[in-house]
Amino acid sequence: MLDHAVCFAVYSAGLAFNRVYKPILDQFGLTYPQYLVLIALWQAEGQTVSELGEHLFLESNTLTPLLKRLEAAGFVKRVRDKADERQVRISLTDEGRRVLEESSCVPQQILEATGYSVEELAALRHSLSGLRDNLRASAGQA
Repeated sequence: MLDHAVCFAVYSAGLAFNRVYKPILDQFGLTYPQYLVLIALWQAEGQTVSELGEHLFLESNTLTPLLKRLEAAGFVKRVRDKADERQVRISLTDEGRRVLEESSCVPQQILEATGYSVEELAALRHSLSGLRDNLRASAGQA
């Protein structure tokens, strides 16, 4: 019965991804969530904590400690927004950009580990994103 559950297939695939990512990202001193934060910041510098949380589907009580560890490692800087001091903006440091450049091999390594083609992974990502969006909408989290 468990083998036929889509939710278990998605869950166990996520665990398998984490097992593949861990030794790769360990080389750069990063965890998978930290890696995702750096990529999100590389795509859009100076996001607020809440904007970053929305992009990564993380609550601030999960994201804030993660950001503090990244700041302590020298990968990001947190600065209060001058226009609204309640907001904290997050940016990559030079060290954060350097580690992202060094880790540019990660997507290729993950692609190879999946055994899928780029096109197959793009189709899977599209399907999973649609599934996620439908589930979030059904739970009132759209």
